[in-house]
Amino acid sequence: MRDGKRILELDRYEHSLLIHSLNEQRNQMIKAQEPTDAVDEILLKIIDAPIARERRGWWRSEER
Repeated sequence: MRDGKRILELDRYEHSLLIHSLNEQRNQMIKAQEPTDAVDEILLKIIDAPIARERRGWWRSEER
């Protein structure tokens, strides 16, 4: 498997759903007294992810 960054495009609903799902997983891990380090890191990355602006222009509407 190759290492590298992955970029996901999520709308507001998908972003919220992902955060709530990971938080629920974290809560279950806390109940089971398991370490939550990995989930914590991913949650922070998702919460702090920048919002990309859509580029608009005539070149975006043309097919290549």
